[in-house]
Amino acid sequence: MGAAMLAQSFLNAADRLPRGDLTDLLGDGGAVIIAPHADDETLGCGTLIARAVADGREVRIIFVSDSVGSHPNSKAYPPDRLRALREGEALAAALELGLCPAHIAFLQLPDRHVPGGGAEASRAADIIAERARQIRAAALFVTWRHDPHCDHRASYEIARMAQRRYDDLRLFEYSIWGRALPEDYEAREDVRGWRFDGAAQRTRKRAAIACHRSQMTGLIDDDPSGFRLDPLHVSRLVNNDEVFLEIAP
Repeated sequence: MGAAMLAQSFLNAADRLPRGDLTDLLGDGGAVIIAPHADDETLGCGTLIARAVADGREVRIIFVSDSVGSHPNSKAYPPDRLRALREGEALAAALELGLCPAHIAFLQLPDRHVPGGGAEASRAADIIAERARQIRAAALFVTWRHDPHCDHRASYEIARMAQRRYDDLRLFEYSIWGRALPEDYEAREDVRGWRFDGAAQRTRKRAAIACHRSQMTGLIDDDPSGFRLDPLHVSRLVNNDEVFLEIAP
């Protein structure tokens, strides 16, 4: 474990990591992308996914939660309808990145209450490990263990369990909300990993993000407390290199 470092300094250092390509991240293999919610896969890994697919790599996306926590007070979109909407958006986004529905899995664990341990988490890890085996994946990608969202942290724990079930599987972490951590929050890992230059795939990433209309627009307009992505935050995630941290357990 590395020396304590303020999280913002850690992320600044991560933004200076060397640039890597698909071979640095995946060798000759494929990838399984673990997304706590529909849209995390595109925001954090969109250009990586598009480039890997274009290169002929096998890629699978596994959505952990049912994604219904974004608009909990909507009458027009109660949980079942909202889940169907968000899964449809995720499938449309995946298509923009080059994937088909057969490459996608929805675990439908409860949004905001994804378990980081126990029987449900173990079953989720089994599914992820099996998907990795099916395509002989070289790496898993999951949200950063410090991301300030309980489902993101729980998804990391599930990914770590899945890694233990499959030998020689690397684990990379991507941050969606790390910049929102408190100024005094510390990370205690060494900064290791790669920046992925996906400039050639950014048009596809933008198109995929636009598919998540419930998160990007006022499509759901009857829940004043509903979630909506900040355009500036989205712009940062689209216009900069994707950063993938490889941190020892």
